Amino acid sequence: MNKPLSVKVVVQVLSLFFICSLAIASDQLDGLTKANPIMVDQVKETVSLLAEVNGKYLYAPARHAVVFEGGGNGNKSVFRALVNVEPFHTALVEIGAKAGENMTFKNKEKTHVQGDILLVTVTWEGAEREYDLDEVITDSNGKPFVMRFGGNLPAALKKRTGCLLCLDSCPVGIVSNFTYTYGAVEKRGEVSFMGNRNLLPPNGSVVVIKLKKQRLGV
Repeated sequence: MNKPLSVKVVVQVLSLFFICSLAIASDQLDGLTKANPIMVDQVKETVSLLAEVNGKYLYAPARHAVVFEGGGNGNKSVFRALVNVEPFHTALVEIGAKAGENMTFKNKEKTHVQGDILLVTVTWEGAEREYDLDEVITDSNGKPFVMRFGGNLPAALKKRTGCLLCLDSCPVGIVSNFTYTYGAVEKRGEVSFMGNRNLLPPNGSVVVIKLKKQRLGV
């Protein structure tokens, strides 16, 4: 006759199960993992990617919204992405987004980025919903973000900054903000951006950033 498990053994088994559950939860969010940090849904016309909160920019101004963690600007953004520029650019093309390709290093301070508008949301484990980019990053002027697919892949590969989403129009960032021209943040001081520390989870928390192609008339 088998002996019943002792209370100590049961507790150890439950503890191990709980630890394993946490490990699985921390390594996967909305179907994304660190091994597979980007997902394309061509039907819904969305691109989702994994990133981490950079706690520095919950208390200091930032110019970059999302940058690949291995890029030259990898620690200069509100969110450090686990995805590099080329797969991100490819994913946007796969959902049918059209790049503006109008930004150059000569015209950057007088030109607003063009390209398809992308609606950007952010969510994380325990979040009540998907939050708009305007909610998780504050604009000191209260202006809305208008994120456009600028393109710029050759420049991005050359510069190796890792910039995915910039907060002013940029000749290097794959996606950037039409609302301001290049230099509005760091050179001319027209605006200040910062992560919303009253809403975002703490430093190092994993988030899912989703970009959706805006349909005409929507």
